[in-house]
Amino acid sequence: MRLATPSGDLGSDHLGGAVGGGGLGDDPPRPPRSPWRRLSRFAGDSLPVVLIASLIVGLLALYFWSRVFVVVRSGEAGALYRLFWGGTVTDYVYPEGLHIVWPWNSMTIYNLRVQTVLHEFSVLTNKGLPIHLKLAIRYHPEYEMVGVLHKRVGPDYVHTIVVPQVESVLRRNIGKHDPEDIYTNKEGILTDIIVRAIEEAGQKFVYIDDIIIRTVALPDDVRDAIEDKLVYQQRWQAYEFRLAEERQEAERKQIEAEGIRAYQATVKETLDDQLIRWQGVQATLRLSESENAKVVVIGAGENGLPVILGSQ
Repeated sequence: MRLATPSGDLGSDHLGGAVGGGGLGDDPPRPPRSPWRRLSRFAGDSLPVVLIASLIVGLLALYFWSRVFVVVRSGEAGALYRLFWGGTVTDYVYPEGLHIVWPWNSMTIYNLRVQTVLHEFSVLTNKGLPIHLKLAIRYHPEYEMVGVLHKRVGPDYVHTIVVPQVESVLRRNIGKHDPEDIYTNKEGILTDIIVRAIEEAGQKFVYIDDIIIRTVALPDDVRDAIEDKLVYQQRWQAYEFRLAEERQEAERKQIEAEGIRAYQATVKETLDDQLIRWQGVQATLRLSESENAKVVVIGAGENGLPVILGSQ
């Protein structure tokens, strides 16, 4: 069989060669691609996308790390706020340790250790004179009330309830007394006011350990007048003490004289010459036995008593 072509006729042998071995214009067959080559090509095409996605995930993890993993250290307690489930948790206080929370929730840490805040203010007494007080307030939150404290007051509870409550009680009670009584703490007036302030301030989810009065300052002229008055009072009290001492000494001497008189009256009733002579003999005998005396007895002296001569 022969085929007509533009370049001439081809024999059957020529056609068979073309069919069996392929024509001169056809491409050679390509080998199949391996999976590793496909993966490498895909990774090369999507490498920027993977890097950007990894960076975003890392930043999100870094941002939410402190919100998801919360550490409550020693002497602290946590109050949790839930965004979608009821707000602040008031019936449970998160203790010390590691806690895992959802990133849309937040936990506030409260320091439960004893803390001190310094505060000073001026208050008017009942006579209109100002007194300047400097305080040191020691306090700490109540553990069971941390959730309620966080919900009703917040982390700034020191300047919201502690300091204003203490100052309010002091102002209300100091204004009823004289400046001298407050300055000298007469009859424990200032101490009673401090105790009352501790009791009232302790009813606001916070326990007040103590309120220390560091300074009680009055105007200079008022302070000088009070100090002069105190000096004269001390002198008057010292004088009264001396008078009382002299009165007691006079009473003592009077009692002593009465005792001597009573003794002499009793002795006088039982005293006679023989008793006097006997007492004299006994006294002479004790004197003669002394190592520092030389005794010479010559007859008898007046009233029949021995005579002693030659003492060293």
